[in-house]
Amino acid sequence: MATMKLITFRHPEGPRPGVALTETICLDLIAADPSLPRLWNDLFGHMEHIYELADRWHEPSGIIDGVPMFRMGKYPLLPPIVSPPKIMAVGLNYRDHAEEQNKTPPAAPMFFSKAMTCLQAHLGPIALDDDLTQVDAEAELAVVIGKAGRRIDRDDAESHIAGYMCMNDVSDREAQYADKQFFRGKSIDTGGPCGPWIVTPDELPPLAHGLQITGSIGDEILQHSNTDQLIFPIDELIAHISRHMTLLPGDIISTGTPAGVGVFRDPPRFLQPGDVVEVSIEGIGTLTNPVIAV
Repeated sequence: MATMKLITFRHPEGPRPGVALTETICLDLIAADPSLPRLWNDLFGHMEHIYELADRWHEPSGIIDGVPMFRMGKYPLLPPIVSPPKIMAVGLNYRDHAEEQNKTPPAAPMFFSKAMTCLQAHLGPIALDDDLTQVDAEAELAVVIGKAGRRIDRDDAESHIAGYMCMNDVSDREAQYADKQFFRGKSIDTGGPCGPWIVTPDELPPLAHGLQITGSIGDEILQHSNTDQLIFPIDELIAHISRHMTLLPGDIISTGTPAGVGVFRDPPRFLQPGDVVEVSIEGIGTLTNPVIAV
């Protein structure tokens, strides 16, 4: 099986699932098979059929901008998972990020949640109210759960993964430090860009280990690391969080950010209107979001 790029796009009838077959050509899954569910949360149980559809349509027969094919850009992309049951993120999970704060790596994963209303799509704006002056970008690898489970063994964790995507854990540092916990500061509207797509694990290294990850603002690279810097690898994160909590299809786990975030730079580098933020992960893609004032 080849790796697939799973997208959700804004169709006139509502959010629709698709597959990016090439850099320019996409497959509308509902047009290809109207019996399929409309959201990836419910589609992950139909992946064998989706692979069959992608294989069938992978060699376009000249029917472009018709049913069921369309050109990338015809419809705006949405977050790949538009209604995740949960968004969980991990604090202090890169060795180099712990070192830049002179902190001892934690003994166990530290999870926090982000509100679903924070989600933003590839190319969608990170919108800053005028009183948000200490907002930071955090490049992260996100895991999307494809199969429900509780008390998942580490050895079985990979079978619960639908795929991986880029995520930007945008953080209002003022709220984060004032509250002495993460939820409000990590949940500002448009503060959870993700995508552009979910990449299935087929041709990636096991558990997405050893992938280059970068975070940049314009031409300036602030973060440059590798997922081999993860203190707690993905299978351990899944086992830990599912010990007393059921993971559901469509759940998002953002696995932490490497060194170089703006708040720890001298001087600090917070987001400003006019910035363009990118998160790039080897083998997965690049997530791009402009910053605007509202």
